[in-house]
Amino acid sequence: QVQLVESGGGLVQAGGSLRLSCTASGFIFSINTMGWYRQAPGKQRELAAVITSGGATFYDNSVKGRFTISRDLAKSTVYLQMNSLKTEDTAVYYCHSESRDLWGQGTQVTVSS
Repeated sequence: QVQLVESGGGLVQAGGSLRLSCTASGFIFSINTMGWYRQAPGKQRELAAVITSGGATFYDNSVKGRFTISRDLAKSTVYLQMNSLKTEDTAVYYCHSESRDLWGQGTQVTVSS
């Protein structure tokens, strides 16, 4: 079955850290550009970070310097390490295969003040 499954969300205080994971199955993970998106209540879904099939990374300015996207090809998993979290990072975070236009189910991240 072709799917993406996210995990790692939760409740954290401002200034804290979380690591999100997204595991792919049913397709060749290594040739896919993968992205982490987020959607806050009442707002549109926005791109937070991308890692290309070649390993290059790109970040939205709002997360640059605080978030790190990485991957483990052997585990078909992409990660989003989130440090120095702010209340405005509160959102549902989605993993996305850019190549397949495939979305995960989302994982909630809540940052309290």
